Amino acid sequence: MKIAIAQINSVVGDIKGNCEKIIRYGFKAKKKNADIVIFPELALSGYPPEDLLLKRHFSDCNKEFLLKIAKACKGIMLIAGFVEKNGGVLYNSCAVIHDGKIVDVYRKIKLPNYGVFDEKRYFSSGDVLPIYILGVFSFGLSICEDIWQGDFFNSVWRKKLDFIFNISASPFHLGKIAQRENIISVLAKKTKSFVLYCNMVGGQDEIVFDGTSSIFSPQGKLLARAKRFQEDLLVFDLAAEHEPIKKEPVEPAREAFEALRLGLSDYVSKNNFKKVVVGLSGGIDSAVVISLAAFALGRENVHALIMPSVYTSKSTFEDAKKICDNLGVSFDIVGIDSVLSSYSKDLKVCLKEIKRTKTEENLQARIRGNILMAFSNTYGHLVLNTGNKSEVSCGYCTLYGDMVGGFGILKDVPKTLVYDIASYINDIVPGTIPFSVIRRPPSAELRPNQKDSDSLPEYDLLDPVLKLYIEDDYSLAEIIKKGYKKNLVKKVISMVDANEYKRRQGPLGIKITSRAFGKDRRMPITNKFMQ
Repeated sequence: MKIAIAQINSVVGDIKGNCEKIIRYGFKAKKKNADIVIFPELALSGYPPEDLLLKRHFSDCNKEFLLKIAKACKGIMLIAGFVEKNGGVLYNSCAVIHDGKIVDVYRKIKLPNYGVFDEKRYFSSGDVLPIYILGVFSFGLSICEDIWQGDFFNSVWRKKLDFIFNISASPFHLGKIAQRENIISVLAKKTKSFVLYCNMVGGQDEIVFDGTSSIFSPQGKLLARAKRFQEDLLVFDLAAEHEPIKKEPVEPAREAFEALRLGLSDYVSKNNFKKVVVGLSGGIDSAVVISLAAFALGRENVHALIMPSVYTSKSTFEDAKKICDNLGVSFDIVGIDSVLSSYSKDLKVCLKEIKRTKTEENLQARIRGNILMAFSNTYGHLVLNTGNKSEVSCGYCTLYGDMVGGFGILKDVPKTLVYDIASYINDIVPGTIPFSVIRRPPSAELRPNQKDSDSLPEYDLLDPVLKLYIEDDYSLAEIIKKGYKKNLVKKVISMVDANEYKRRQGPLGIKITSRAFGKDRRMPITNKFMQ
């Protein structure tokens, strides 16, 4: 028995294109003499389809193209996820196609409704878990969340199965791959079956699917693994001898880099952009963003705008040009002093002296934002925002200024991890980001001798507190018990809570932590709850 796992990158709503890709991979699997080929959860519709599911003709379109897949793929059993409408009710379903016909449909039983998931908003739960027979082999089907429930299979399946399929659209976050593989391993040992896990790959808005489809033995050993962050076709012969694979840990910086690169590449291509523009300051954040863009899109598709002011140091200005030279990306230099002077002069009519005040700092950020958007309007480039999670969490950013942009690559990346990613980029191509950028104390350079630490705690202190509060939902008292000073924790929590209104108006960005702003964490703006 040969089984193929088709780890594909579906596009939400492109049912025709996804259908063609499923057929193409079905033929590839057949050429490799596979008896069965399995595809990810909602491979036909893309995941998550969100309110497309409320359009009546969306599910009809799923059915139409599913029949085309069945007609095209003969001589191989094909298992793929699709949106099913039955009696006016929607299901997250999996079709079993054999000899050109849809012979059965399995409906997802456990519907996740947390984090980025809203499945109970759209789908009804299935209640049947059938056993399938193919030749001398017996197998069962499951969809994503079904296997994340510890007692699910023990309570339903009493009979020994040869193998279990799980088709998934399981989003990535740091540590998720190891967590997921542990769950699959436990399932394989409990059921004493081979478990073949097929995960989606690709970027969809703020979500990234890492793929990393895998096969586990009845002893819970990892036998095979598909590529991470790439499409792949993994063919596995159940009858052959297989040695277990060692689970080698991957550095968070590398995982984050690969997730961000894929998320950016797919957001650009799937939304019909060709090129991007980055406001390059010579600081660590914009250096990492433009480097990721060059790796993801090719240097010919990346442009930088260097926008110095009277407060820009010579070293950061020179570093910005050096980064462009190192990456081979084009750039323009657009000074903002004359525009700032004009603003200051004209605003005297309604404002008092604004020089070296918060107003002047924000004006500089907004002037730069306007320049970036003007470039975007003229040439059609997507503006990449460069703000990181630490800054966004605390509101250390300017509305309509450094918060402008169509996509925020670092929106869910803490500042300390930004430095780690910079080091990883330099491991890939030594010297890409100058060492002077990495060692320089971070600064917005909006006033003389400004440092981030003038307004924020040092990032080595700030980031752990932010993680405890935002990702782990710890209270003030619980964080203090972890050993952090009360004044520090109160300040951080106050900044986070006070700046929800800013985050709501910022660009979407790629999720790489266990709890990102947006779908993961939905806090009210008007909020008087005391910690």
